[in-house]
Amino acid sequence: MLKMAEMDENVTLAAQLEEESRRSVILINKFNVKPEDADNLLNAWAADAAYLKHKPGFISTQLHRGIGGSCVFINYAVWESVEHFKHATSDPELRSALAHYPDSTVASPHLFRKVAVPGICVD
Repeated sequence: MLKMAEMDENVTLAAQLEEESRRSVILINKFNVKPEDADNLLNAWAADAAYLKHKPGFISTQLHRGIGGSCVFINYAVWESVEHFKHATSDPELRSALAHYPDSTVASPHLFRKVAVPGICVD
């Protein structure tokens, strides 16, 4: 079963889930895993993603892997709102699926929103 580690030492994911807003959010989830467990992580993540993509509020997801033999993975998922994400991830069926991740897996999920920087990027 995977272990959880907060990405931000000042704001926990649990605190983020208390926000009430209808604006979309981006989940960034960093996974670290031992090299011998990478394929099992991919299988577990694919099963979770296939399940979540049918939940209300799901927009898209993309998994990335560090290059050069890295065993750091980043999941980027877009949700319609914090409430949609919270509801989908509190499902007992999904919670039980966490047991399918290799024991060496450490996940660091955190919610984000795009930031506008004039002349560079829009929100």
